[in-house]
Amino acid sequence: GRRTQLLKGLPATSTVEENSAAGVSVYSFTVAVSPLVSEGVAILPTIVNSNPLTEAFGIESKGDLEFGVITTGNPVLDYETMPKSFDLQIFVEDTTGRTDLNILTIQVTDKNEHPVFRGNMAFQTVTIYVLEGTPPQRIYQVDAADPENVKLKYSLLPATVPFSIRESGAIFSTKKFDYEKDPHWYFLNITVADPDGLNSTKTVNVNIININDESPYFTTKQRIYRIPEEQSPGAIVANITAKDPDDEDSPSKLFYSIQSPDKYFSINPGTGVLQVTRRIDRDALPLRLHPNISLAVRVEDSPSSGRGSEMEITIIIDDVNDNPPECNPSAFRKEANENTTPGTFLVDLRNYCKDIDVDPSNNQFSFTGLSGFGSDNFALESTVSGRLVMTGTIDLENPSNPGVEVYTLTVRVQDIAHPNYSSKYPFYISFDNIIYIYIRIKPVNEFFPVFRDLSYVFSVSEITKVGSSIGRVHATDKDWPPNAITYSIVAGAGTRDYTNIFWISPTKGDVRILARLDYETTQKHIFTVQASDQERSTTASVTVNVLEVNDEEPVCSPNFSSLQIPVNLAVGTNINGFRIECQDRDSDPRSFRYFINEGTVTNNHFIFSPSAGSNTSRLILASRFDYENGLDTNWIYSLRIHITDGNLVSDRDKTTHLIKTGTVTLTIRVIPNPTSATTTTPSFTVVTKKENLYSGSAWYVPFIITLGSLLLLGLLGYLGLLLLAWLRSHCPSRFHFTFCVSSQTMTKLNTVFDGEARDPVTGRIYEFNTRSGARRWKKSNEPLQPIQAMLVMPSANSGQGMDRAEAPSKKEPSEKRKDLTAPTKPAAKPSAGQSETPGQAGLRLQKKKEEPEDGGLSTPA
Repeated sequence: GRRTQLLKGLPATSTVEENSAAGVSVYSFTVAVSPLVSEGVAILPTIVNSNPLTEAFGIESKGDLEFGVITTGNPVLDYETMPKSFDLQIFVEDTTGRTDLNILTIQVTDKNEHPVFRGNMAFQTVTIYVLEGTPPQRIYQVDAADPENVKLKYSLLPATVPFSIRESGAIFSTKKFDYEKDPHWYFLNITVADPDGLNSTKTVNVNIININDESPYFTTKQRIYRIPEEQSPGAIVANITAKDPDDEDSPSKLFYSIQSPDKYFSINPGTGVLQVTRRIDRDALPLRLHPNISLAVRVEDSPSSGRGSEMEITIIIDDVNDNPPECNPSAFRKEANENTTPGTFLVDLRNYCKDIDVDPSNNQFSFTGLSGFGSDNFALESTVSGRLVMTGTIDLENPSNPGVEVYTLTVRVQDIAHPNYSSKYPFYISFDNIIYIYIRIKPVNEFFPVFRDLSYVFSVSEITKVGSSIGRVHATDKDWPPNAITYSIVAGAGTRDYTNIFWISPTKGDVRILARLDYETTQKHIFTVQASDQERSTTASVTVNVLEVNDEEPVCSPNFSSLQIPVNLAVGTNINGFRIECQDRDSDPRSFRYFINEGTVTNNHFIFSPSAGSNTSRLILASRFDYENGLDTNWIYSLRIHITDGNLVSDRDKTTHLIKTGTVTLTIRVIPNPTSATTTTPSFTVVTKKENLYSGSAWYVPFIITLGSLLLLGLLGYLGLLLLAWLRSHCPSRFHFTFCVSSQTMTKLNTVFDGEARDPVTGRIYEFNTRSGARRWKKSNEPLQPIQAMLVMPSANSGQGMDRAEAPSKKEPSEKRKDLTAPTKPAAKPSAGQSETPGQAGLRLQKKKEEPEDGGLSTPA
């Protein structure tokens, strides 16, 4: 179409304030239409382009071809961040096809804006958490800015709160907060304003955080509790309560414990309920002496390492009457003499009975119910005292006495206070303790023992055997029960040689002799015997008449002699003037008779003269010796002479007519006629013979030798097994032992070095084995050694050959050793997949063994 001036008022320039809301009018213009055009505008005025590009403006119709440019609010115009001017191209077309395009320049003008908060405060209400007890410090930094970039001023309301804000916007606390005393929340109105007074306000919440800085305290005021003993386990003693200031009004979660060691009580750690855990016996130690139990109860606000408080409570254990009286012993044995005076005290039962209840009102008891056979002879002074006394007289010898020696009485002891045995004795309503008293009436020794006879006479032969009984004495006692009478000899009964020649049985009164009686020494013995009942005694006289017996044999002197007589001694000669003289204590010498028991003598060469009727007799040669005719052959005569008596001392009656015989022994040597003889001095030889004998005490010697031998054999066998196992593991079964050892030795000593290389570090030449990788330094004057080997094994299947290699003799100098005379080419390396044949695996021998330099073979780098 044709361009025509349709937009009236354009081009033009206009202004608009920043931050204008949507719909604010910026500029107005009209559209001029020809009068000939009746249709009007075909295309309404439109912003077809803008510089810079923006959608912040739009066109609205005001009616009658009048239009206006307005703000759209998207985006909101910002003087500080957006372009300051916009060129809007506005296009219009009428119905005839005429168009027009003009520019409207809009300039954005600056406006003083409110300061704005940045950071978290720009989007939300900030909550600050401050721990109680925190010292005054900076708690938050307010971040705000002014669009005009001017200096801002901060303020804080209400002014009474313990906070302040500085010019930098830093909020500070001005005190140390106590959660338990101060408010828990603070609401701060933070205002930021520019110099023109425009401001913005935000709220900051300050929350005071409670920390565990307070110790819990007990709310239970009671400190002393009393409970009776024997409470059942689980019984509640007290309910301990506490409060934690940190918990404010909410229920406190506290933990209770007993700090002091205690075995009677426990506390619920969560509720503080104090309970009995085991039996409480007030009457047993240590509660018997110390009935007050002190407990240190602790409460904490944490099960471990928390804050806590302690308090001490005292539990007093009260005694109850839960023990019956007990008597120890429960049976008494007492003695009382017969004829004891009435009223005599026997026993005080209270000294043996007790009630272990601690409270005096619970440990009182009484004695009642004295009973038993013969109890009318006894009585209790009172029910409280427990004193038992005699009330009658008991005479054991009295015929009217019932003959009871031991009286059995019973007494009942019981509590005076109302018993309470429900804890220990659940099946008893009351409890009685019965005491048994056994009273033995002790006999009194009132009478003396009396012998049946005042004196006793016994006659006994002097040859009576020692230990024989010669008579008996007897005594009686009128006491009841009869006393045991003991007999003894109190005087006499001894001689010059013996202290006691008589013995009397202590119980039976039998009199026995302890030594042989001798009429010739003492014809009569008189002694005194005593009968005793341990307290009283009486005596009697005993006479023992000794009866004579021929019990003494003649005693001659000398009773042994050796005599020598010549062979030609004359008959009738008193031999060597020998005579014997005899004595007899109980026989007259006139009764002596002399007899020779000739023994080896066959002829009557010897006699004694006189042969009877004298206490002296001589040895006489009765007949001569005749050795020449062979009538006599013995040169030594052993004679035994017997001397007998006839017991003729007196003509009194004898108990028996006995004959006693004395003995004399004589040795008579007959001396032949003297002849010339050579005296030979006897001599002797001492032969010492030594012999080794086994001693039974040395049993350990063969044992140790045998044990050592067995251990040595076991060790040698074990070493042999180890050697055999080593050979099997190192030597194949198809090879001989010698080859195994030699081949291993040769392989170790003869390593072939078939390659050379230079060490990159030192620059030295070293040799190496291409198969084993062994290396050594090469001497500078030594050429590379060729591989030399000898294949000795002819075939893999022969099984008879041995690989052998000749090594140069160690005795030759290394520089003079020669090459092998028959070198062969090296065995070809088997191809992949082929196994090396025994021939190819032959030993490769080094021509000449090189000694390593520098003290050994080193490994080149």
